[in-house]
Amino acid sequence: MKKTAFILSLFMMIAAFLSGCGQDASNPKKNDDLLQVYTTVYPLQFFAQQIGGDYVNVETVYPPGADEHTFEPSQKDMMALADADLFFFIGLGLEGFVDKASKTLKNEDVKMVPVGESLHLDENGEHQDEAHNEDGSDEESHDEEGHAEEEGHVEEEHADENAHDEESHKDEDQHAHGNFDPHVWLDPIYANELALAIKEQLTEQMPEHKDTFEQNYTELTDQLTNLDDEFSEVISSAKRKEILVSHSAFSYWETRYGIQQISISGQSTTNEPSQKELQKLISHAKDEKIKYVLNEQNFNSKLAKMVQEEIGAKSLTLHNLSVLTDEDIKNNETYFTLMEKNIATLEKALKE
Repeated sequence: MKKTAFILSLFMMIAAFLSGCGQDASNPKKNDDLLQVYTTVYPLQFFAQQIGGDYVNVETVYPPGADEHTFEPSQKDMMALADADLFFFIGLGLEGFVDKASKTLKNEDVKMVPVGESLHLDENGEHQDEAHNEDGSDEESHDEEGHAEEEGHVEEEHADENAHDEESHKDEDQHAHGNFDPHVWLDPIYANELALAIKEQLTEQMPEHKDTFEQNYTELTDQLTNLDDEFSEVISSAKRKEILVSHSAFSYWETRYGIQQISISGQSTTNEPSQKELQKLISHAKDEKIKYVLNEQNFNSKLAKMVQEEIGAKSLTLHNLSVLTDEDIKNNETYFTLMEKNIATLEKALKE
């Protein structure tokens, strides 16, 4: 009997030991000790994961396929944010829910970091003054910047009766996003600045892992530099310099690489053009024989579909990277694989 009890006791000890050894040995910290990070747009999640490595647990508050412009967190989302150590978001007026969330979370031990607001957006041009005539809202500032009319998107003098509508269109877009286009992660150079801000915050939280974070950030920087070179090469050698897009998310490509976007909606997906603006856009697309409408992975635009049919164009997908879709997740897509696909899409759309 004693022998049986001894064997049973020994078996239980061995089982407990093996159970302990079965934990993830590659993870240098227990789950409870990982830095808990939440983000809004996908690139912030990706950069935090790449830099933080095994020392962070990073999740996005956005569900797959969400619209970053209209998303509202659930009570469950807010509870998850309250348990986080860091919450990275873009700012620049992109995430409408953040102001309310910050008030709700003010007594919680979570640091909210608007990484987009650390960028020096005026160093490569004052984006709030640059023209995006494709949405009919910035012709005056386009002229002030000295661009020739033939380089514009839909250039003409506006009739007096339409001036009020266009000024309202402009005001609504600026109200929604402040003075800057918030889609900064699509520019590899600005993306690198976002990653730098993330690295600094992770280092502040976990200074003992500074060297690891620095090394991971350096590797990320190299990849972003190569991506910037690819964009420059493809766009500079392209026959066309215009793309017709569903909404104005790509202004930084205009500034950085000289591409022109004609957008159907403004910087917010909810900012739609007037009937007269839409007709001018269609006329311009027909005149220029534009063959593709570039739609986005999380924005099903009925107006874009109508424009596509009206001008007899085909549809291509240009990924804005704000969120992943279920298919993206299934295919293990990353920031870089999706941006490579965007470059291939641009190469096709600008070729003919």
